[in-house]
Amino acid sequence: MTQTLVPTRVSAETLRDQLNDGAELALIDLREVGAFSAAHLLFAVCIPLSRIELEVATLIPRLDTRVVLTDEDGQLAERGAGVLTELGYTQVAQLDGGVHGWAAAGFELFSGVNVPSKAFGEFVEHRYHTPDIDADTLHARIAAGENLVVLDSRPLAEFDAMSLPDGICTPGAELVYRVHDIAPDPETTVVVNCAGRTRSIIGAQSLINAGVPNPVVALRNGTMGWHLSGYDLRYGATGEVPETTPGGLQSAQAAAARVAERFGVNTIDPAELDVWRKDRSRTLFLLDVRTQPEFLAGHLPGARHAPGGQLVQATDEYIGVRNARIALTDNDGIRATMTASWLIQLGWPEVAVVKATASARSERGPRPRPAPILDELKPELVSAPTLDRLRQEGRVNLLDLSRSDRFIKAHIPGAEHAIRSRIGQRLPELPNRPWLVFTCETGDLARLAANDYTTATDARVAALMGGNAAWLESGYSLVASEHGAREPAEDIWASPYADSSRLREAMNAYLDWEIALVEQIERDGTATFVAFD
Repeated sequence: MTQTLVPTRVSAETLRDQLNDGAELALIDLREVGAFSAAHLLFAVCIPLSRIELEVATLIPRLDTRVVLTDEDGQLAERGAGVLTELGYTQVAQLDGGVHGWAAAGFELFSGVNVPSKAFGEFVEHRYHTPDIDADTLHARIAAGENLVVLDSRPLAEFDAMSLPDGICTPGAELVYRVHDIAPDPETTVVVNCAGRTRSIIGAQSLINAGVPNPVVALRNGTMGWHLSGYDLRYGATGEVPETTPGGLQSAQAAAARVAERFGVNTIDPAELDVWRKDRSRTLFLLDVRTQPEFLAGHLPGARHAPGGQLVQATDEYIGVRNARIALTDNDGIRATMTASWLIQLGWPEVAVVKATASARSERGPRPRPAPILDELKPELVSAPTLDRLRQEGRVNLLDLSRSDRFIKAHIPGAEHAIRSRIGQRLPELPNRPWLVFTCETGDLARLAANDYTTATDARVAALMGGNAAWLESGYSLVASEHGAREPAEDIWASPYADSSRLREAMNAYLDWEIALVEQIERDGTATFVAFD
């Protein structure tokens, strides 16, 4: 029996109605993240066409999910619809005219990345009047030896790269979990900071919502504000997330209980979770919000790691289906409850905390992203020694599909960078050589590209077995160089820290952009943020 598919195109007006109808919808932008960040729909999730087979099953796990594809003008969407249909997705449509069609209809476009979460942070500050402190005042109070602590709500890797000199790494969902041990004196002022604004605001408001007795403030504009005020940052720290004592845990549990009551956080047991798992009419995301070492040591079968602070900060990187069900898990409910409270305010209609025993966390180690198509591919593979011989003989064009910034930091000598979705345009420009070999960091994208272009050229097409990682393991070296990076770096988002020659200008522009999001989401009209009095 042939399944009936939805129309292949939808108008901007129809898509706007779908965004507001409360049903599940995956709105996917197929451009590279650099192009995506220039202008996109508020709730679009960036899954570049070049990586779609590797990422779509994680972000859209149910094959009959309603999917709308968008891009700049419709060209990538045509190709993406074909790929998704081959993968088994049955309700795939394209936004007529892409983002140009959306704008032509008079609707709002947004720049930047993780925009719903960042707009929500501004909404929270605007709605709850989250108290803050500027860099000059904080610096003076630190210099005066006042009773305060600075809690950095970013992940450990970000903290280690750059932090305030007196900062303590306490990522997002860890704040309520650990603050009672870090600042047991209720007279201690707690300052929460991040790189910019969102995680500072959400982190400080988390502590306030939890009823922490300490004075709590957000560092206005985070480390950017600190830097712009002329104060030194610490680079290369080796921070550790502070441990929790039994007394601190008890206080955190009481705080989480207050939050659960105020924001209506529901708790389900494993039996109810199984009911959700078996419901094929709904999409379920089961996410473990603890630290990575805790997740790796043992988690619920099928759970993905999504540290709570980052899940709130970048929801679109973990959840690709609007209005899907979300089940959050940890080991005692505290961090899951705090995260759930924010997802509820972000407008997710069905969020629950899973109450499970330690024995139920039986799955260990990292959970690979599902990409079933990789098991079906049979491209020719070459070993590192074979590739090295071909290089030495000058008989191979080697294209590296790694992200462009990672390519510049480390690639095989002689390789050129390429974006998979543009390979067809690159082929006529390549020197006439008998071999065309693809590589990337792990080899997965290379295998997909080799499969794509096996018959598109007279050259013998192959992928490097195991990619650049296998090249290194075989004893060969990688080089750091911009040589070979010929295409525009549209596969990365340039953060305000990317260009040191215009750092102050970029930071100020970024902060102005964040602050302006409140008015922009009001104009857009598709956000469903919820405020609790």
